[in-house]
Amino acid sequence: MDCTCVVGLQWGDEAKGKIVDLLTADHHIVVRYNGGANAGHTIVKNGKTYKLSLLPTGILSSHMQAVIGNGVVVNPVRFLEEVTNLRAADIAVSGENLVLSSHAHLIFPYHVEEERLAEFGSPQAIGTTGRGIGPCYQDKLSRTNGIRVGELLYPDHLRDRLRYIVPRKNTLLRALSPEAETFDADALCAEYLGYAEQMKPHIADTFQLLHKALKSGKRLLFEAAQGSLLDIDHGTFPYVTSSSSSTTGIWSGSGVPAKNLTRIIGIIKAYTSRVGRGPFPTELDDGPTGLGETIRRIGREYGTVTGRPRRCGWLDLVAVRYSATLAGADEVTVMLLDVLSALDELKICTAYELDGQRIDYFPGDAFLLERCKPVYETLPGWRCDISSVRKPSDLPAAARRYVERIAELVQLPVSIVSVGPDREQTIMMK
Repeated sequence: MDCTCVVGLQWGDEAKGKIVDLLTADHHIVVRYNGGANAGHTIVKNGKTYKLSLLPTGILSSHMQAVIGNGVVVNPVRFLEEVTNLRAADIAVSGENLVLSSHAHLIFPYHVEEERLAEFGSPQAIGTTGRGIGPCYQDKLSRTNGIRVGELLYPDHLRDRLRYIVPRKNTLLRALSPEAETFDADALCAEYLGYAEQMKPHIADTFQLLHKALKSGKRLLFEAAQGSLLDIDHGTFPYVTSSSSSTTGIWSGSGVPAKNLTRIIGIIKAYTSRVGRGPFPTELDDGPTGLGETIRRIGREYGTVTGRPRRCGWLDLVAVRYSATLAGADEVTVMLLDVLSALDELKICTAYELDGQRIDYFPGDAFLLERCKPVYETLPGWRCDISSVRKPSDLPAAARRYVERIAELVQLPVSIVSVGPDREQTIMMK
């Protein structure tokens, strides 16, 4: 039995999709277990670029069965949009190779409006994608207001649920703002029943599906969304996502016990980036001509989902050590190493200074992390194009040393180095 998890060890956007794509040849089923359409994945395959936010990256491999687990929150519009886009790109999508958990929760337009009102102009704004993810998870936990995907298949039941929930939501929305958009329960029911007709072939009990697959010897590949530092419990609270975005979410988000995992691959960029608000000790906020903007421009650091420019900075290995330990990572991959080729020297954060004291641990609370100052180690750059390198021995000495130093400080082997977006631009280190 071989169950693998690919998990981001930073604040998301670590290029996990490329590694998932590389690993599909050795697996039968890919499972997305957390988040929603707030997580962007960009994959370059056979010269084509694909952008996904809800569907698992593994759907691009014809032999794979892609599963959206119960821990995901689903906007039917986004689901059907991505299916349509893939079919238009000649990717086969059917109820056989794309399965959606009947226990995943549904996002409704009132979730999006609730998030908009909570974020707009608020000094406590998190900096969300505005896709209704957080309010949907809130309703899931409230129990009385949550609606699952499987309920789409029972029209009378769905209508009764919406007739109970929508008036309560309208009251809340009007309390947040007298100009809030409000909704009609019967109109929403008719709209979502239309989606149900198209989604019905994909809806199934994925718990049963996955456990039958395990018993038959199938290899599962778990695909995390966002990054571990955004985990609701273990990330930089409150500037986090609303789900368990580390490996901790696998058990609850798919129903597959963690003991089945045999390989956990932690994904990091060769630098650090972050979208939205929240503390970022190594951020290079040095203006339009500074290093932060240089990294952003070369790395094309703009959100796949929102298009927002990502904040960029030096590699923070204090944070990575923490998230790698949390994830139980067996190895790490270093992505986008080629982006740093234009820099004369590089810095790695190896410790923090917190209120005048040096610490080597990661304080997960945002109010503490924002007071941390990075302690850096400086390494030379290599100042040459490495995008065509395919063997470790062909890397410039300074690039090899940078990768080796990451392995030393994280105390995990670096198994893969990526030097470009295409799957061929990959160096297998072992």
